[in-house]
Amino acid sequence: MTLETDSLAPSYVVFQIGARRVAVARECVAELIASPVLFTFPHTTPLITGVALRRGRIVPILDLGPGLLGAPSPDARFFLVIERRISGISERCAIPVQGECELVTGTMLAGSTNDDFVIGALDLNGTPIEVVDIEKAIATSAQIEQGPVPAMEALP
Repeated sequence: MTLETDSLAPSYVVFQIGARRVAVARECVAELIASPVLFTFPHTTPLITGVALRRGRIVPILDLGPGLLGAPSPDARFFLVIERRISGISERCAIPVQGECELVTGTMLAGSTNDDFVIGALDLNGTPIEVVDIEKAIATSAQIEQGPVPAMEALP
């Protein structure tokens, strides 16, 4: 793995959620922002912990902690704004991250985990870093956050 820019090797953004360091493809990352003012309101959407106003747009804050850590993410100082495609429409959302982010260049190798959202691994100076499919990580966290529907809610 090299930190040099190489047009032939793909780039990844490495970040930390809780105690877990992971990476995503650079193409899906829009920006890294310092803690914005978070707005919370009553809602029933799993995974969304609030919203932030960024560049005149409302950006939902998604917590990937339930899927990646098995628990909500700790408080964050930074938010990674990602670009995702939903039904062919581009949407931005933010993920709380702990610590700094790194832009690295390298080749992804096969991963060795049972997590559905892990698509490979990078060797970062001898330390393996899992590369995640951000859409699958969001879906996994939403599924865990939503949990089973209680019988009282399922009945009319």
